[in-house]
Amino acid sequence: MSIGIMSKQKNGKRKKRGSFKDNLQLLSMALPTILLLAVFNYAPMFGLVLAFKDYKVTDGIFGSPWAGFKNFEFFLKSQDAWRITRNTLGLNFLFIIVGIICGVIFALIMFEVKRARQVKVYQTISILPSFLSWVAVGYIVYALLDPTKGILNQIIEFFGGKGISWYSEPQYWPVILLISKTWQGVGLGSIIYYAALMGVDQELFEAAEIDGANKLQRTWYISLPQLVPIIIIMGLLDVGKIFRADFGLFYNVTRNVGALYPTTDVIDTYVFRALMNQGNIGMSSAVGLFQSVVCFITLMVTNSIVNKISPDNALF
Repeated sequence: MSIGIMSKQKNGKRKKRGSFKDNLQLLSMALPTILLLAVFNYAPMFGLVLAFKDYKVTDGIFGSPWAGFKNFEFFLKSQDAWRITRNTLGLNFLFIIVGIICGVIFALIMFEVKRARQVKVYQTISILPSFLSWVAVGYIVYALLDPTKGILNQIIEFFGGKGISWYSEPQYWPVILLISKTWQGVGLGSIIYYAALMGVDQELFEAAEIDGANKLQRTWYISLPQLVPIIIIMGLLDVGKIFRADFGLFYNVTRNVGALYPTTDVIDTYVFRALMNQGNIGMSSAVGLFQSVVCFITLMVTNSIVNKISPDNALF
């Protein structure tokens, strides 16, 4: 018996060693990603100590005195805390919902296009805006909305209307930002949904067509149910970033105009201005830590809700 047990243990060790050698190529391919995560995501976490210190450049990180939670008070007790929190959560939630809907619709349209060459052309055109920086997008938006020479105002005046001073009217900007964000990201976001549709068994569509189902019915009863797990996963990942705003979008597209702050000022732009004006590094670190903690809690709560409703579609 003891000899049999020892032989099984040796065979198990050999299998483990063999599996490591078999996966060596995959591990070597994953090594650059692991190094990037370690250098740019885990190593900087040491800087979180600045959130609890009154940082001074001359004293350094270790020599700067401890400040406790005073750095957090700047944000939590600010008169603008409610406004920037409302804008951050509200606009990000709007971006998530509209982005998913538009991405799914665009993927479904591409899936119905049977010619591969046309699909590649449409996808390439839709992805191109994703490679534009928000600085370039900001200039494009300004060319459209310039109060004096903007294309949109010229069209309005051509039809007998009165031009709008877009950069002094904050009520229009949630829609403008939503259009800019959707235009820039819908093409890239739809690729994941399109890839999921390509993996659906084509026999399902053929059987439904034989039974008399039209395109709309096939989309509603076959395509959309197949996309539900991907939609939930993508939604959960976006919810995990709901407390972080896209700084380039809110800073460059709005041109940092003070008149638009009531509807466009978010946590990231608010902290950036405070950092530029006051140079308080400890405060900016505190807000960054606060955002990360809230995003983590939001992700965990949302995932637990999904786990109770549909365990198969949860992240973990």
